[in-house]
Amino acid sequence: MYFRPLICLIAFLLKIGVQANEKPNILLIAVDDLNADLGCYGHPLVHSPNVDRLAKRGLRFDKAYCQYPVCNPSRSSFMTGLYPEQTGVLSNAGHFRDKNPNIASLSQHFINHGYFAARIGKIYHYGVPLQIGTDGVDDKASWNKVINPIGIDRTRQDEVITLKKGQYGGTMSWLLLDSKDEEHTDGKAALEAVKLLEEHHPNKTGKPFFLAVGFYRPHTPYVAPTHHAKHYPLDKINPVLEIPSDRDDIPPAALPDRPNQRELVLEQRKEIIQAYYASTTLMDACLGRILDGLDSLKLNDNTIVVFLSDHGYHLGHHGLWQKSDLFEGSTRVPLIISVPRMENAGQTSTSLTELLDLYPTLTELCNLPKPTHLKGHSLVPVLRNPKHSVRKAAFSTTRIRPRLPGITGKIKPLGRSIRTTRYRYTEWNEGKHGIELYDYQEDPKEITNLARSASHTALLKEMKLLFDQTRKHTN
Repeated sequence: MYFRPLICLIAFLLKIGVQANEKPNILLIAVDDLNADLGCYGHPLVHSPNVDRLAKRGLRFDKAYCQYPVCNPSRSSFMTGLYPEQTGVLSNAGHFRDKNPNIASLSQHFINHGYFAARIGKIYHYGVPLQIGTDGVDDKASWNKVINPIGIDRTRQDEVITLKKGQYGGTMSWLLLDSKDEEHTDGKAALEAVKLLEEHHPNKTGKPFFLAVGFYRPHTPYVAPTHHAKHYPLDKINPVLEIPSDRDDIPPAALPDRPNQRELVLEQRKEIIQAYYASTTLMDACLGRILDGLDSLKLNDNTIVVFLSDHGYHLGHHGLWQKSDLFEGSTRVPLIISVPRMENAGQTSTSLTELLDLYPTLTELCNLPKPTHLKGHSLVPVLRNPKHSVRKAAFSTTRIRPRLPGITGKIKPLGRSIRTTRYRYTEWNEGKHGIELYDYQEDPKEITNLARSASHTALLKEMKLLFDQTRKHTN
């Protein structure tokens, strides 16, 4: 019985084209502030041919969730395999090493087992756009080599349109430029990635690689070439408008205080969405360059490709723009895993998935020992069978600064949320500042908070029990 899981894994690796005595390469593509508005996720307008191409040769996860809908906490979480309250990173300040100085990060674990690991662009936290071109808040132990590209999206920052003068990253800001993709930071990153793949090809070095490429777009400022914006004429963009009384049953603690956003006029909304989608298509084109590099260097047969976003992103729903809350728009992320010659290529999984699951998944796929500190679940059973499920609920947490009477601007209520196949249950400050319950089967837009509904008392108790059970593993 002890050998049965190992025998099954070896059989699976052989089935998908990875020899049991080989160490597969890893290509991790982490995108900044990308929501699931993509062609392969069913969006009718967004032009994303290369993400769609990757989805056709991999498995697309439809219910994948980040553990914290802000850059630094999310990235610290999936790169360590720990929940945010375990990393100690609950904002864009701080570093996971402060609380966990000795654990091996995801790429560090691969280095420790014979891999060459490199980072290009944003994997850990950066203050965007000001820190583009620097190391940002990096982790030196995670890499053998780092490359920090910088393009015109940073150097021509003074031309950017912004809702708040002098601010570009935490507020919405945008600019369309007559330019080539390779003039932008992400375009330069793609070229560096292909160059690195060639220089560190396992046939040359004798070592497998772990290459992490972090694209900045579509993070604000949404700077993109005008030729990508042509896919999105303003008359084809229909912004989501806030539904009257939508916020009436939402706890004030759940709503971030973001000035100037609910007051946007229709034309501003269209321009912002156009620039966001153009930035998405720029990112997609840069992804295409790297995928072409894999093809031309004949690396597809032994390279696992992972594509993800660090969190979701709102474009007007609930009157919200950007991220940091615990609604579906902020917490749900695109996730695609492609394993060479996988039998289930092109299929979709509805298994509840956390980004935390990435570390144990790649460890198992590459037949490396599993670190004892990991909290996620391996997705290898789902890669074998997309109908399989690995968890009952996906957990997310956040701290936001709301407009909340009686709470000063310095205090940020802590929200914790679980997403099941059908429902979301959320508590703010242990329920002291509100509880939310949404039914996505009947109410996919989260218009009705069922937490105070007398007819849903039994369901509320059931979700509370599952919430408490899930939370035990997260702090």
